[in-house]
Amino acid sequence: MRGYRGIKYTLFIFCYFFWVVSAVLIAVGIYAKVAKEKDVVDTLTIDPALLLIIVGSLMFLITFLGCFGALRNATCLLKTFLAILAVNFLLQIAAGAVGYVFTDMVMERTEKLMMKTIVGYREDGDLENAIDYIQKKFQCCGVESYEDWSHNVYFNCSESNPSLEACGVPFSCCVRLQNQTVLNTMCGYGMQQEQKGSAKEHIFTIGCLEKIIMWAQNNLLLVGGLTAGLLLLEVCMMSLAGAQIAWVQKVQRRQKENEAQSRDERKERLWFPAFADFDGE
Repeated sequence: MRGYRGIKYTLFIFCYFFWVVSAVLIAVGIYAKVAKEKDVVDTLTIDPALLLIIVGSLMFLITFLGCFGALRNATCLLKTFLAILAVNFLLQIAAGAVGYVFTDMVMERTEKLMMKTIVGYREDGDLENAIDYIQKKFQCCGVESYEDWSHNVYFNCSESNPSLEACGVPFSCCVRLQNQTVLNTMCGYGMQQEQKGSAKEHIFTIGCLEKIIMWAQNNLLLVGGLTAGLLLLEVCMMSLAGAQIAWVQKVQRRQKENEAQSRDERKERLWFPAFADFDGE
């Protein structure tokens, strides 16, 4: 009995933790969505707020099935929870295998997606903050190079562009000086007109795609450990759900057998007394 309770409440605690995390993601996404202007971008691929809401909602639904199913011993909910986790696990394995086999295609798709975010910069506050964070964190600029910012309408390097930021790059591309205390948001103005050798003195010229790949290669153990940990957690939750389902079904079968045995005994007590003394006479 203790083993059953351990399985039940361990699964409940895991699911409850992710249930709370999913609720926080939904709340943050809704707050960011409400705080935006009405005319901002509303596309899943380049809208972090919408992405948070959708991911949080899916997590909320899945973990609710696990929480309620574990707490109430509902095998139908636990089976649904187990099936969803199994499908998600297989999809992750398949995605990893496809990404390894078709690396060039994945890199091409990733580059197009990142270029799409460059185009949508300044149209979404959350997206703008995310790009600025990535460029400052990885000390990079653009997708392949700083000249990629010419794809954005504000930084497009053409004579017909009336923007003050024409031929420039965002301030997050700028190299911060050690003694600099005041952020110069105009440091990237006109940098696309500079040659790479002179531009690198003021801004990062390497693209973010290359820098992110370099970071992943240099931190291969960390990336592999996090991925393995996530997969192991999913396997653990699937095992707990499967064990609880088996335990509940075992108890249900035992109850049915006891009920059937009780019915047989009641029938015997009902009919046999009429013939109890037949052999004795």
